[in-house]
Amino acid sequence: MGGFILLFLIVIVMVFVVPAVALAKASRALRAIEELRQRLLMLEARLHRGGVPTERPEIVAQPKPEAPVIPPVSMPPPLPVTPVPPPIPETKPITPVEEVTMQTAAPPKRTIDWEQFMGAKMFAWIGGFALFLGVAFFVKYSFEHNLIPPELRVAIGFLAGIALVGGGVALKRKENVVTAQTLCATGILILYAVTFACRSFYHFPFFGLVPTFALMSLITAAAFLLAVQLDALVVTILGIGGGFLTPVLLSTGQDNPLGLFGYIALLDIGLLAVARRKEWSSLPILGAVGTVLMQIAWVGNFFLEGKYFAGNKTLIPMAVFLGFEILFLLAALTSKRAGKLDNAISGAALGVGGFAMFWAFYFFSFAAIGTRPVLILSYLFLVDAALLGLAIAKEYFARLIAAVGIAAFIFLALWTNDYLTAHNLYIALGAYFVFALLHSSLPIAMQRLGKATPPWSAHLFPAATLLLVLLPIFKLATASFLVWPLVLCVDVIALLAAAMTGMIAAVAIVLVLTLVALGAWILQIPPALTGLSTSLFLLAGFSILFVAAAAWVSRRLPQTERPGEPENIFGEFAAPANFAVQLPALAATLPFLLLVMATLRLPLANPSPVFGLALLLVALLLGLTKIFSLDLLACLALGSTILLEHAWHFAHFKKENTGIPILWYLGFTAIFTIFPFIFHRQFARKSTVWASAALAAPLHFYLVYNVVHTTHPSSGMLGLVPAAFAIPSLLGLVALLRLTPKESPARNAQLALFGGAALFFITLIFPIQFDRQWITLGWALEGAALCWLFHRVPHPGLRIAGIGLLLISFARLVCNPAVLAYHPRVATPIFNWYLYTYGIVAVCLFVAARLLAPPRNLVLNKNAPPLLNSLGTILAFVLLNIEIADYFTTPGAYELTFHFSGNFARDMSYSIAWALFALLLLIVGIRKRNKAARYASLGLLGFVLLKLFFHDLSQLQQLYRIAALIIVAIIAILASFLYQRFLGQPEKPGTQ
Repeated sequence: MGGFILLFLIVIVMVFVVPAVALAKASRALRAIEELRQRLLMLEARLHRGGVPTERPEIVAQPKPEAPVIPPVSMPPPLPVTPVPPPIPETKPITPVEEVTMQTAAPPKRTIDWEQFMGAKMFAWIGGFALFLGVAFFVKYSFEHNLIPPELRVAIGFLAGIALVGGGVALKRKENVVTAQTLCATGILILYAVTFACRSFYHFPFFGLVPTFALMSLITAAAFLLAVQLDALVVTILGIGGGFLTPVLLSTGQDNPLGLFGYIALLDIGLLAVARRKEWSSLPILGAVGTVLMQIAWVGNFFLEGKYFAGNKTLIPMAVFLGFEILFLLAALTSKRAGKLDNAISGAALGVGGFAMFWAFYFFSFAAIGTRPVLILSYLFLVDAALLGLAIAKEYFARLIAAVGIAAFIFLALWTNDYLTAHNLYIALGAYFVFALLHSSLPIAMQRLGKATPPWSAHLFPAATLLLVLLPIFKLATASFLVWPLVLCVDVIALLAAAMTGMIAAVAIVLVLTLVALGAWILQIPPALTGLSTSLFLLAGFSILFVAAAAWVSRRLPQTERPGEPENIFGEFAAPANFAVQLPALAATLPFLLLVMATLRLPLANPSPVFGLALLLVALLLGLTKIFSLDLLACLALGSTILLEHAWHFAHFKKENTGIPILWYLGFTAIFTIFPFIFHRQFARKSTVWASAALAAPLHFYLVYNVVHTTHPSSGMLGLVPAAFAIPSLLGLVALLRLTPKESPARNAQLALFGGAALFFITLIFPIQFDRQWITLGWALEGAALCWLFHRVPHPGLRIAGIGLLLISFARLVCNPAVLAYHPRVATPIFNWYLYTYGIVAVCLFVAARLLAPPRNLVLNKNAPPLLNSLGTILAFVLLNIEIADYFTTPGAYELTFHFSGNFARDMSYSIAWALFALLLLIVGIRKRNKAARYASLGLLGFVLLKLFFHDLSQLQQLYRIAALIIVAIIAILASFLYQRFLGQPEKPGTQ
């Protein structure tokens, strides 16, 4: 066992101590090389600036020879001479001077002298450590075999330690620095071990708590003073290693947490002091690692054995773990100089604090601790607060705020799920509030202190608190009403944080989670409806709170960069202008979903409670529509109300109770219809709010009609219901014609909405009061009327709706064989219900085509009149054949039948009628210059001729054959004559 421990210690030294010392030495060598390089550059720069001046060659001017004396000679006066200008000196180009760059020699590549490192340093360190291990094992051996009396052992130990330290100090020379450092480090380790043995093993009376503490403090101080004086990182590292290994090597298996961790705390204080003095960044990390390892070792050996999870003994490990977290936190907070050392101390504090949080989860696994919420949640709060303090002080840890908060709230969620009961609910709610306040106020504090901005996830802790509130609601059979004051406080905290930090997205999340909590509360309402009024009161209160708070928060937020930009309910949520309308819209709209849920789940025979709250929410939305001029909110209010009304009607409406529901339906209809007229001046140039007013009656019509039809199913006057609904729409149409100015861009849309609603109710009169073909007639008449209204109010929706109704009417008559069996055949031929049904629909198609003549002819980029004319022509042709078939059907038959052979009179009637129809179609095509009509007539006439020659003539007698040929010939010749006249005319522009 001793050999295994020795091997383990050697591995520890090789893995941790040797690399750390090597790195420190390499770092010091790098700094020295950098200093030398800077000095060399400075010298080169100084030499370059003040270089030796070059001597200019001295120019010696030679003396001019004296002119010889010439005797004067008499000469005539000279002629005047024009002076010649001196020659222009020739300029030579200046040769540029080449710039000479000073090249400095690259610093030599850094190499490690492994021979010097291993021979002079590494062997000295290993020897010193081996000496310490030998002394430690000798002491332990003497303990086990009682070779030397305890007093003598201790005395020898102290003398050996002091002698080694003294020898190291005496050898403090440049050439013996490694040996001196090794001796001092070994001596310090021996003094640590002997002092620890006196207190923990021999229990000498002198070595009580105070004397031992003082002596170990003195040894620690001496060790670090020696390290500072000798400038020896190795002394400190060996001192740290020996200090942490001393309790392990001399352990007797007895538990003494206060003595052990008091000793570790002194060791940490000393190494932190030396680290700050000498700027050794590795020391705090080594101290934190050693501290955490000692904590893990103590918990593994003594926590369960000593039953520290029971009673007040739990306070000991909690105090120890919190104490070390606070110790390293204070070291980080008092470190003012930024650099590697500050980062190392802060990292060490973070690591120790993280393990303190880990121990909270470890404590949570013991039911004896988990059932004491005050104790464990207080410990969690202190650990959490210390970590947050570190994050505030050190800006580079700002992103860890969210991680710390997530860990704390995960712990709260786990504890709530496992240990929450009705007895400790109030403590849990208080803890939720405290943690929500702590984490929500942190971004505000950082903003006020000018610290780094925390990540957006740090603003989500009010929402996390609301998620915690959901757990008691679902977990407990009857949750306390005190849950809602907590929810209110959390909502207020979120709103204040959003107003101060600008993170408004968190408010929307809090709103949704608040409503989810209310929904969970409503789900627990019993069938007896106990607590329904309280739930509805809470729902109304929170809705009003968020609507009012949204307006207040939006005023405190900075304005948009474009102040003239309008609010957009579907725009970017982060924009304050959009937030001012988006949050109120959510706050007033989302509660409708809860009301629908409550309506579908609870037996509400009387809808007044939920409809009353819906009326309050509608008032809020319409008020926001008035304040912010947002038309869409009125539409949202109408849609939400319709959803709630239909949910209640289909789930709970009964024939015995009809008075209250119909009053609510009519009341909501009146509110939405009248609202834009009250503020007509504000909404005169808008259309969406008028859409909600115009659609209120059509959307409520089915509910009212169903109530009336249920109570009076056979009255025979149900057509009065749509007639009564048409009156408000017509009155609104008249009012808009008088109130809305003609230059308003929304006038046509407003008139089209109310006009279309009125025509909708007028059209419903036919299918409700009548049946069968009257439905088709009503739709055809409404389609033509809508096209006429488009002629007066050019809104595209009117034209599309009108053409759609006409197409449906055509399909019902042509593609529906059952239409021929609506009524039994009457004795009167020709003038029967076929004539007015098909004839009126065909006339409506032709009238609509006429009303949509150019420039109103394009519908969805398609030319509508040709389509309508074609459908009308087809319908007229179908009517022609129906009347012939009806005339020749056997008297007394219930339905008419179509036969095209067997009766020469009927066959000739078909042929002659088709030929006349083709002739009429040709005349129309020629008159209107319509190619399609002309081609259709030619095709039909050709088909008649084929039928005549190959079918009819073979079955006719001679006289009838001659008459048929003459009649068809006259029609064909007349068609030919018309075509000749048409083709002889010049073609006009626009011919189709």
